[in-house]
Amino acid sequence: MNILAIDPGYEKVGYAVLKKTGSTNKDYTFITSGLIKTSAKEHGEQRLLMIYNKLLKIITQRSPDILVIEKLFFFKNKKTVLQVAQAVGVIELLAAQKNIKVERLTPLQIKQSITGYGTADKKSVQKMLRLELGEVLQFQDDDESDAIACGIAYCFLYCISRTG
Repeated sequence: MNILAIDPGYEKVGYAVLKKTGSTNKDYTFITSGLIKTSAKEHGEQRLLMIYNKLLKIITQRSPDILVIEKLFFFKNKKTVLQVAQAVGVIELLAAQKNIKVERLTPLQIKQSITGYGTADKKSVQKMLRLELGEVLQFQDDDESDAIACGIAYCFLYCISRTG
């Protein structure tokens, strides 16, 4: 099973691709991760189109069976939450068009799964990701590491009963 994990955003969308390789929650392989960046110089609809097109390319290349997305949780800025919600709509529309099942995880679920502590900070999550993957990962941005954490958390939480 191929998993595409997304940390949604408007300026930056983090993504990670994992492959479920067995029947336990530790049976997965990290494939790749990165960022989809949009420019503030572009109009909103063009930024959303850029997210759509770049994500479509990733989906075409990686053929995910499931898309796992971090749920919107809390934003101090109302304008930001609206823009991120628009990006989430574009991402979920693309998943529907490609007949990819969507699962949603809260930040609390992700942090709890990765660190054992639901209010862990980003540095703690990144440290545990490096320990878990046994690699020296260089994250472009917190959004990329959040996407990796989202994908691994999905494996830890749900993959035992959904493979076979």
